[in-house]
Amino acid sequence: MTLASMTGFARSQGAHGSIRWTWELRSVNGKGLDTRLRLGNGFDALEPAIRKAVGATLSRGNVSITLSVHREAGDAVPRVNDETLEAVIKALEIVRERAGVGPATAEGILGFRGVFEIQESELSEEEVADQHKALLASFDEALAGLVAMRRSEGAAVAAVICGHIDRIDNLTDQAENCPARTVEAIRARLADQVRALVAHENFDEGRLYQEAAMLATKADIREELDRLKAHVAAARALLAGGGPIGRRFDFLAQEFNREANTLCSKSNDTSLTAIGLDLKTTIDQLREQIQNLE
Repeated sequence: MTLASMTGFARSQGAHGSIRWTWELRSVNGKGLDTRLRLGNGFDALEPAIRKAVGATLSRGNVSITLSVHREAGDAVPRVNDETLEAVIKALEIVRERAGVGPATAEGILGFRGVFEIQESELSEEEVADQHKALLASFDEALAGLVAMRRSEGAAVAAVICGHIDRIDNLTDQAENCPARTVEAIRARLADQVRALVAHENFDEGRLYQEAAMLATKADIREELDRLKAHVAAARALLAGGGPIGRRFDFLAQEFNREANTLCSKSNDTSLTAIGLDLKTTIDQLREQIQNLE
């Protein structure tokens, strides 16, 4: 399975009978799957099928779906609403008597809302079913286009993530091989510090070695290095498996960050601290990219 981003756009157009339409689908990052529809009057019956299709196809993202429909002029019939017309005429007569104004024109009366209507010609149940079938087929095309774009974006994100994982693996190796981690290096640094303080006094070399060994034990990052290696392997396995891995990958990134923080806190040398800081920076960049994954 391939990886998919949560961002994408797709459009499809179609026509059936006297209507033409355009579907527009947009998706952006989201914690879950949130679908918002704007279908227009007369097409609400499509909503259940659309939500089912989106739910079966996408796992995460805020998805906006808009249907724009244009009807041919011959499909509409002008009609005067008799009840509203009578009410408007009576109201105008009262106003004319009280205000002493002239009579209203026909054009003026027709301008009142509800007096003059454009009534769509009624379709049979079979015609409506055929129309909805055509609309949903066109929607499926748009949804397939959205999925294709999200996967294309996902491939680009995956390439960047792979680079970050390789960098984390390399930095972990650098930390493991850092000369500052050895007991001898710690002993030498401690000896230099002690000599500076007791330049004119003798001190116990054996005791100094014991203290250095204790400090090396406290500063040991073997467990952190092992866990970082394990996390690198898990991250590569997630990438290889594909599919909707965004949430699991985000949790793994948190584990990466925890180990990097511990490594920095145990560091006993500026060179190891620098490696730890590079690790934290790379992990932050990794987490930013993971936020885009489905």
